[in-house]
Amino acid sequence: MLHLVLFEPEIPQNTGNMMRTCMASNTKMHLIKPLGFSLDEAHLRRAGMDYVKDLDYTIYENWEDFTSRNPSENYYFMTRYGKKAPSQFDFTKCEGDIYLILGKESTGIPKTILSKHLNHCMRLPMVANARSLNLSNCAAIIVYEVLRQLDYPGLSGVEVIKGEDWLEVE
Repeated sequence: MLHLVLFEPEIPQNTGNMMRTCMASNTKMHLIKPLGFSLDEAHLRRAGMDYVKDLDYTIYENWEDFTSRNPSENYYFMTRYGKKAPSQFDFTKCEGDIYLILGKESTGIPKTILSKHLNHCMRLPMVANARSLNLSNCAAIIVYEVLRQLDYPGLSGVEVIKGEDWLEVE
């Protein structure tokens, strides 16, 4: 199973967008407190749309609560200090669940956590003078890179709601 972990997210619109990505990609979401918003805020509901009711997510009191309930060798961290692109990791070799961890918008993931996982830190390549991309964009990119490598397990490759031949029908 694929997991998206948000360490102390601050912006409800970003979290709502990531909730939508998680629901659409069959990815479990984990939220680590403190949260910079209430889960019932209008912005969060709007960004997550009606998908939130179908989202599998868990909230944790802190990092230690999360790691004690989800022990794994497959924690991967998105950080501007990472030295490898997500595509440089071979996620097909992971045994067990994969956890993609993103930090809060203002300061990211604490160095004390990252320094223990240097081999699992990744960065999205970008021009040298760009500090970062929007957090929800980063989440979508790395979730779909893992899913691409795993050949999109359990996901539909065709339009189901309107039908896969919708473009061809007049």
